[in-house]
Amino acid sequence: MAWVDLFEIKKHYDVKVLLEGVDFHLQEGERVALVGQNGCGKSTLMRIVAGSEEPDEGKRIVDGRIEIGMLVQQPHFEPHLRVDEAIEAQLDDLKAAKARYDALALQISEAPDNRTLLRELDETGAFLDRHNAWSLDDKIKRVMQAFDLESLKDRLVISLSGGEQRRVALASLILRKPDILLLDEPTNHLDVYMTAYLEELLLKERFTLLFVSHDRRFIDRIATRVVEIEDRKLVSYKGGYQSYLTQKEARIKAMQRAHENLLRLLKEEETWLSKSVRAREKRNQGRKARVLQLREEAKRNPSKIRKMKLELEREKKHFNRDKSVGKKKMLFELDHVSYSIADKQLLSDLSLRILQRDKIAIVGRNGSGKSTLLKLLLGRITPTGGTIKRGDFRIGYFDQHREMLDDDETLIGTFCPNGGDHVQVRGRNLHVYAYMKEFLFPEEYLTKKIGQLSGGEKNRVALALLFSKAYDCLILDEPTNDLDIQTITILEEQLAHFAGALIFVSHDRYFVDKLADKLLIFKGNGAVEESYQSYSDYLALEADIASLEAMEKEIEKVGTVAAPASDRVKKKQKLSYKEQRALETLPDEIEALEAKIDEINRYLSDPECYKEKGLQQLSETLAALQKEYDKKSDYYLELLELEESLSQDI
Repeated sequence: MAWVDLFEIKKHYDVKVLLEGVDFHLQEGERVALVGQNGCGKSTLMRIVAGSEEPDEGKRIVDGRIEIGMLVQQPHFEPHLRVDEAIEAQLDDLKAAKARYDALALQISEAPDNRTLLRELDETGAFLDRHNAWSLDDKIKRVMQAFDLESLKDRLVISLSGGEQRRVALASLILRKPDILLLDEPTNHLDVYMTAYLEELLLKERFTLLFVSHDRRFIDRIATRVVEIEDRKLVSYKGGYQSYLTQKEARIKAMQRAHENLLRLLKEEETWLSKSVRAREKRNQGRKARVLQLREEAKRNPSKIRKMKLELEREKKHFNRDKSVGKKKMLFELDHVSYSIADKQLLSDLSLRILQRDKIAIVGRNGSGKSTLLKLLLGRITPTGGTIKRGDFRIGYFDQHREMLDDDETLIGTFCPNGGDHVQVRGRNLHVYAYMKEFLFPEEYLTKKIGQLSGGEKNRVALALLFSKAYDCLILDEPTNDLDIQTITILEEQLAHFAGALIFVSHDRYFVDKLADKLLIFKGNGAVEESYQSYSDYLALEADIASLEAMEKEIEKVGTVAAPASDRVKKKQKLSYKEQRALETLPDEIEALEAKIDEINRYLSDPECYKEKGLQQLSETLAALQKEYDKKSDYYLELLELEESLSQDI
């Protein structure tokens, strides 16, 4: 039985689902590393294991005798405790157990046949064994020296830096040695020597461990298993970091092979369906359904290639229709607008309406004309063809060059040009420091000149200035440049709550996906395509089209080598008995092969299955089946062509 069992765990924050239908089991002696992208739910899962956070759905089962200790990112201490007192306070249970053991040993020396005392002595000794608490004073000294806390032992913990406080918390946990140790970024604020000591201690004392870390060497040395959070699910890999990379690479290759097989199969099925020879027969309605099923499977494929070429054009027509509804206020109306400079066509015959609550991302290659469109909307340049109508509204503009800032002005002077220390922010009267704090500026920055700030800090000032004004439309040119993740998050929050129109240029796919309802894709040579898909989906579709076009060219190239079916037909008046028999039996044989290929692809997409059956063996079996399938499918299609040609000649 595992020490911790999680069943069907689901956890979400607002509309974002972090974990969905997750099972997790932690066995005694395991050291499990949690990996995954930032924000995927690693710390959340650890808190659910610890019991400090409840899942939205699912069940948590923990052995009642098990003690769980967790190192959090920001530990809390009583304000009156010194460093040595804070560590000692975590060891009261162990010291009490040691004192009780000594007392029991003394009593038993006087009453050696007392079974009750003997049983309690055994239980207390086992507790001390499990926590390695026989010589705590020596251990405390070694750990404090290793984590460079000896010189800080007389200081109040709350007077230490954040990194020093985390070292105190880590030392306390290690000395207490709970049955399960949960560590969130344990090597943060540790130098290489401290990290090496921690590794040795965790291995020597055989901790049962669940941890999150970005230190790949630490993971490789410590972990007995790596669990990755991927698409709200857990995927488990045996061993450390290098083993995880090797197994994941094999898994990805298996998924890619499975998807390539799916694409090839779908292409053949589409070709078959388009010929309409067998498709007209009633008995083949199930085969046509198979084509549709393949299309759906392709959309759900784990490798994220979701759309096939025959459906891409249909989807583009669906997504690219004008979704403007209702009586929204018109801000801009572009009528057959063109713009060229130095013989370079940047815009060609663009007609577009922008309404009051539109959220539009302008994307495309560098130099394709994205910033030019912003300047046209702002009226800073005029089109070389067509017209732009603008309504009566207020525009806020943020550019890559931060032109709204004066390097000789102080930060407080930028926000309070007429004196004072308060700023009006969309109807709120705020102290300038209270407002700038929202953009991560400390108070001492208020008197700094803008010219003294870094590029990222200037961007933060420019964004803060932009959001302090009342606008109906924001036009932003690369707003995430030079910003750290925290500031981008602030920007996203501000823009998500902005009630007006938003028009922005960005290469940041995550940023675009999060904010844009519509894309203007600059294709080059003046061409602009509209799409209501997410940017990531659009890029995936674009890649699919390119892949299928390449596949079609390859098929055409191969097709030119073989003699046309019509040439072969001239030598025949009818199908041979063997060919007629094959035409009748091949569909069933091909369908049977399809079923086997589908079954193996399902195994390859499920880590538990391919671990059980063997990745290498499954891959070899799949390759053999695919080869046989290709051979029979090609022959069947050739016979269909012959049959159709012969019938036409008759």
